[in-house]
Amino acid sequence: MRQTPLPYRIVTASLLTVAAVYFLVPVYWLTVSATKSTGDLFGTFGFWFADPRPLTRLGEVLSHDGGIYVRWFGNSLLYAGAGAVAATLLSAAAGYALAKFPFPGREGIFNVVLAGVLIPGTALALPLYLLFSELGLANTYWAVLVPSVVSPFGVYLCRIYAAAAVPDSLLEAARIDGAGEGRIFRVLVLRMMTPALVTVFLFQFVHIWNNFFLPLVMLSDSDLYPIQLGLTGWQGYADRQPELYQYTVGGAFLSVLPLMVLMGVLQRYWRTGLTEGSVK
Repeated sequence: MRQTPLPYRIVTASLLTVAAVYFLVPVYWLTVSATKSTGDLFGTFGFWFADPRPLTRLGEVLSHDGGIYVRWFGNSLLYAGAGAVAATLLSAAAGYALAKFPFPGREGIFNVVLAGVLIPGTALALPLYLLFSELGLANTYWAVLVPSVVSPFGVYLCRIYAAAAVPDSLLEAARIDGAGEGRIFRVLVLRMMTPALVTVFLFQFVHIWNNFFLPLVMLSDSDLYPIQLGLTGWQGYADRQPELYQYTVGGAFLSVLPLMVLMGVLQRYWRTGLTEGSVK
């Protein structure tokens, strides 16, 4: 096996190091800043600790204003968790149907799905608000949950993966054995599409967790806010309540922990899901 020339390896390692530093430095700053008081946050060196009391500082974040941050955290888990699970199942069903069931207009529907991938979510926020207002669902949990269950990218990925990873012969054998389409989908197809489904779930969870504009348009009750919208509200009042600067930093630190855990747990499925369907 031919070894890669040393100059190329040095350049590759250097570029990866620069990229790692670029992405990890903000996380390091956030970790350090979350342990500081408001005075130390502005009066000490930003990249080193000063009287670190992480449990005390984070406890203040969680207890401020009657524990509103805990409610925001729970709202984000509800929006991202329920929305990602529903979007994954819907994408799996749609992708499988588009891949394995020929019907008139199938390619046209798939082209519409591809067009949906290109439409930014911010362009749909206002029409969705007007629609949900007419239905009486604005400023409710449903106003954020329902739009979150639609993932054009998930449908696209599931169709590509199902076409490559689910053999027609296996489906025909299951039908000959008397299995219904619903049972085939639940027992065989979902298991075979697990890498793609985990990939869709991860992408959708991160997208919903970081979504800011849709909740901003849909919600006016602070009890329904996700973390991102709540922290923005804190930052807006920080000029009058300086301690909110520290609470915002601490809340931002806590908000990235679920994403880090989820990425670490699902990383191997994510890599597999991105590659298997494209090479089988």
